[in-house]
Amino acid sequence: MQPQLDAYWMPFTANRQFKKAPRLLARAEGMYFWTPEGRQVLDGVAGLWCVNAGHARPKIVQAIQQQAGELDYAPPFQMGHPKAFELAERLVQLTPPGLNKVFYTNSGSESVETALKMAIAYHRVRGEGQRTRLIGRERAYHGVNFGGISVGGMVANRKMFGSLLSGVDHLRHTHDPTRNAFSRGQPAYGAELADDLERLVALHDASTIAAVIVEPVAGSTGVLIPPQGYLQRLREICDKHGILLIFDEVITGFGRTGQPFAAQTFGVTPDLMTVAKGITNGCVPMGAVFVKQEIHDAFMQGPEHLIEFFHGYTYSAHPLACAAALGTLDTYAEEGLLTRAGELESYFADAVHSLRGLPHVIDVRNIGLVGGIELAPRPEEPAKRAFDVFLDCWEQGVLIRTTGDTIALSPPLIIDRAQIDQIVQAVATALRRVR
Repeated sequence: MQPQLDAYWMPFTANRQFKKAPRLLARAEGMYFWTPEGRQVLDGVAGLWCVNAGHARPKIVQAIQQQAGELDYAPPFQMGHPKAFELAERLVQLTPPGLNKVFYTNSGSESVETALKMAIAYHRVRGEGQRTRLIGRERAYHGVNFGGISVGGMVANRKMFGSLLSGVDHLRHTHDPTRNAFSRGQPAYGAELADDLERLVALHDASTIAAVIVEPVAGSTGVLIPPQGYLQRLREICDKHGILLIFDEVITGFGRTGQPFAAQTFGVTPDLMTVAKGITNGCVPMGAVFVKQEIHDAFMQGPEHLIEFFHGYTYSAHPLACAAALGTLDTYAEEGLLTRAGELESYFADAVHSLRGLPHVIDVRNIGLVGGIELAPRPEEPAKRAFDVFLDCWEQGVLIRTTGDTIALSPPLIIDRAQIDQIVQAVATALRRVR
């Protein structure tokens, strides 16, 4: 029976278009969704960059079911439960050295807000309270809360919501199709764009800047891969001026780039790192911030009975989320999924780059198991051509994602070569017939 659609105001959705021709999902398993009518749809985007181990994985399902009957909720303020501590110990075994403290949140947006507050508060507790300025980057996506859209740089996410946070500035983005079009992996040109930070230091003075936040791979804006040497240069400039470096790994974390985290793929360790999505395989909302020891320790001052950091959420370290995350980590470990993107990267790259030369394709970008296919925009109809490709692929039984006029692919890490071929073939077919 068709559900009533009127009451639900859908997020990041063209509501009127959707409700005229709904695309409903009824169940999922492995690499596939099924519609209420029973039509199978291959998942080319891991749900929403989050279902890295595939759908309905037994260990995760069982962990959630068991936890719901054992401990459904535990207050996180002044109390704890065993799985929260067990999970933190497991997580810091995967992070780059030094990122050995975990603060739980419930989403990527909350992880970003938490990291920004930590950065500003850290400087205050160590006697540099004037360091309040935050530096983001053009075209960045850091969630949808006020801090995240302030440091973010996607115009549509910002323009409706007033003046946002004060004291925020932005680096230029790194997309340079004139020099880097159709790069495989990291593009060759653009490391010098990191020197924008020196320009902002000269403008604002380093003593006012708390942190710089970037996505190692900018996903939601259309899969922008960092130029060779760019992240290393950002790290050097931050170190030079005492500025904290935050990596937003909500999309890239948990195996997307071929290592557990993109920080390891690119060989650059931030001071704080935000995650969500793949931490629970998308099964229960959860996020986290990984924090360097010295940042954590700066807060551990004063009388022991006083709260050190006035921040947290009712659902921080929720028992069901912790159980789901532990089941997810077990699944990743048993199947080698956190490095599988590296094993498939070359095949995936060949597949997505085979789209070069097809109608409307002006760039293809890839790293690990994430790809972006940029299309020439249709005159007077920005984003419409890519959306038409999305609808065509849906009718072919393949789910992709679009952002602007870029097609984004980020399939579950359990994908096989034949399924990669199916996704790319569906995109190719759609490109040949879209106007």
